[in-house]
Formats: sequence, C-alpha cells, structure tokens
Amino acid sequence: MKIALVCLPFAGAGASFFRPWQEHAGERLDVVPLQLPGRERLIDAEPYRDAVVAADELLPDLVRQLDGRTEVVLFGHSLGAVLAYELAHRVAAHPELVLRHLFVSGSPEPHTQRPQRATGLSDDEFLARVSQFAGFTHEALEDPEMRELILPALRADVEMHENYRPSTEDRLPAPITSLRGTDDALVTAAEGARWSEVAGAGFEYLELPGGHMYLTESAPELLKLIDTAV
Repeated sequence: MKIALVCLPFAGAGASFFRPWQEHAGERLDVVPLQLPGRERLIDAEPYRDAVVAADELLPDLVRQLDGRTEVVLFGHSLGAVLAYELAHRVAAHPELVLRHLFVSGSPEPHTQRPQRATGLSDDEFLARVSQFAGFTHEALEDPEMRELILPALRADVEMHENYRPSTEDRLPAPITSLRGTDDALVTAAEGARWSEVAGAGFEYLELPGGHMYLTESAPELLKLIDTAV
C-alpha cells in the first residue's frame, strides 16, 4: 500500500496546486492534498484564521482521505509548513496513524515571527506586500473578478500565518526535513536550518534551485527528494 504524502498549501492556494504532483510521485507515494475552506470547492466556507484550530479541524478530513492507510508523510510550504507542523503533532498522537516524516518548505522554524506584516493593509498595499514576500504574483490576481474571489481567503491565510504561535513546546517525534530555495529572499538559510530545534527524531536541511516559490517549477526534483528520504 502506498504511503500518503499529505500536502498543505501556501497562502491563497488550494488543493488543486498539488494534484499534478501525482505524476511525479513514483510508485511509493500517493499525493493527498488537503483543502482549506474559502477556496475552490469550499469557496463559500469561512476561511481559517487560526492555525491551531485549522489543524484540529483538518485531522478528521485527513483520516477520511487516508481510507484505511496508516503511514503518513506531511509536506507544507510557507503557511503550509506551520499547518503541516501542527498537523504532524496530531498525527503523531493519533492511536491509528504512523507519522513517517515531516517536510517543511520555505519557512522559518515555528517560533520565529516575520518582522514585516501585511495584515490590515489596503487591498493594493496588501497584495504588493504579499508579492514582495513571495517574490511571485499569481496571474489570477491581475483579473478583477478573480481577485475579488481570491482576496478574502488570501487575507485570512496571511493573518493566520502572521499571528501563528505553536500549540506545543514538545519536539516532534518524527524526522523533519527543512527545504528552501537557494535564492529565497524571504527565508534565510539560518532560519530554515533552525527547524532542528523542534525535531525530536532526526533532522536534515536541504536547498533546491530557485526563490521562495521554487516548488512551482521544481516539483519533479522535490518529489524525488521526498521519495528518497522516506
């Protein structure tokens, strides 16, 4: 039976971002993207604004999608990294699940807060700040109608990320791999490496070519790396 590679999205993204990854996932991994409310098929649902609440409520959805499988690998990028970290603690504590590995990408360790904030800015200032953070602007935000649809969830995601505080001081009882684009201007190498401080069963820090959003162009390399590590 394949190992579930459970994927948590970055701010503003939905589960559909990860669906093309399956063609690169190999024979051992099954990509299981979790959907956050406020986007795609859950566009009418109220988006999360608290990462701890989000992890609590995503766990039952994760169990349902596992469909009887027990072995779990978690991956999250940026906001998704802290969501994956919170969810990893819940998977590790679940009596019927086995947490194989946590992969966190484009994120400082969970106790580090970003000095610059976007929450509370006007729409134009907010989008400019988010684009500055990511080094990336989604083309959908150039369309006024799409922007109106995307903006509420994106604002909620950014607020959730900027206000995040870890729910536990316990080290995670599973290996952690921290990933970063070599040219990431938002997260430094030192910040990415500090995930070692919350790892309780092995740690590795790795870089892939690209900026903060390296994973938009490096899915095959990233999935090969994950497959090799687990």
